[in-house]
Amino acid sequence: MYAVIESGNKQYKISKKDIIDIELVDAEKDSEIKLDKVLMMSDGKKDIQIGTPYIKGAVVTAKVLGSEKGKKVTTFKYKNKTGYHRTIGHRQMYTTVQIKDIKA
Repeated sequence: MYAVIESGNKQYKISKKDIIDIELVDAEKDSEIKLDKVLMMSDGKKDIQIGTPYIKGAVVTAKVLGSEKGKKVTTFKYKNKTGYHRTIGHRQMYTTVQIKDIKA
């Protein structure tokens, strides 16, 4: 069984016991969160449910494993012949979760 969920304006294809990094969620470590923005569900055979835009009543339960910063992304701006250059760095915060259950 797998599902496609939306979290932080990003979509993730998940199944049971998957460990994924999602956008930062305000939750304590070892707590459970419910992700209710389920776009699609499948049992792995022929039964596929597609939401418009979300499936009503579908919930994905996940356990929060922790929060951490992602890899640093460096952006360099440069304009030719004017001497303008600027370096910008950014590290996105992520929450690591383990999928426990998918219910329709």
